[in-house]
Amino acid sequence: MSAVFREFLKKIGSGVHTGKDLTREEAAIATRMMLQGEATPAQIGAFLIAHRIKRPTGAELAGMLDAYQELGPKLSPLGDDRPVLVMGCPYDGRSRTAPLAPLTALVLAAAGAAVILHGGDRMPTKAGIPLVEVWQHLGVDWTDLSLEQVQQVLAATNVGFVYLPRHFPLAQGLVPYREQIGKRPPLATVELIWCPYAGEAIVCSGFVHPPTESMMREAWHLLGYPRAITVKGLEGSCDLPRERTNIISIYKNPQFSRLRLDPHDYGVAAANVPLDNHFPETMQAIIAKQSSALLLSLIWNSGFYLWQANICPDVTSGMTKAETLIRSGAVAERLTKLQKYVGGGL
Repeated sequence: MSAVFREFLKKIGSGVHTGKDLTREEAAIATRMMLQGEATPAQIGAFLIAHRIKRPTGAELAGMLDAYQELGPKLSPLGDDRPVLVMGCPYDGRSRTAPLAPLTALVLAAAGAAVILHGGDRMPTKAGIPLVEVWQHLGVDWTDLSLEQVQQVLAATNVGFVYLPRHFPLAQGLVPYREQIGKRPPLATVELIWCPYAGEAIVCSGFVHPPTESMMREAWHLLGYPRAITVKGLEGSCDLPRERTNIISIYKNPQFSRLRLDPHDYGVAAANVPLDNHFPETMQAIIAKQSSALLLSLIWNSGFYLWQANICPDVTSGMTKAETLIRSGAVAERLTKLQKYVGGGL
């Protein structure tokens, strides 16, 4: 048992009247001790559920991210002026709506922006389809690549993927606790705002509950992120919904601005595309330039991010460019190039 960790646990687990928040430094130490196995399994489980009940502060999230930045993998700066977007989506995946992030990454890459995604395999509590499986349906398997190989793929194709089991085994070691405590721990919020890139990036984070967004804002400010975006997206992802107004925050250190994007204003209002057994074939149909409801969702989502990546001056022109890239075959060409490099063409 770690006596040091026990004091952190006592501090956050003492209840409403006597419990206290951790400082940023304390949160960093506690997270390092969990990642490195210095705390016992009983202590780790108790900490994760107590911290969830208490709710983390922005300072605590910043400290936890300090530990992730210290112990986790980082892709090196590309060394040019390409905008790099890091998209944070829930690691426990999607179960109701079709995921768009990998397809959006292909559109952005074809337009000249670089995109980094990250995540693991199916994990509790949702055990939905993770991003790595979506990529596999597209013929791209990131699971066997070293971080150095991912770096080469990113430089060559504008797309990279940090795979938790291979590239950050310390964090992967905490995944079983999600099943054991039966709830998403605060680490699930850390994953949404983690930036496994050593250069300047635009960090895009999905969220569901408004308090989460407030915590993210404070953490970004403390961490000194230059640019970040929050999206109240589909199932907590970065994907823009089509059936309601999008609630978005644009962070340009140190200022935040609120943005509301109504899909009705852009002619794309409709029910969100469900995740079904035909999803892999639907993605392939888009690559083959065939129209579908998912195609319109992709154009909507990509249009927003092309604007935020400074590729296009606004959402409307971004949507036009996204459709042009898809229908011209440029996105299909980007996927073919990615398949070649990830499949051994380094």
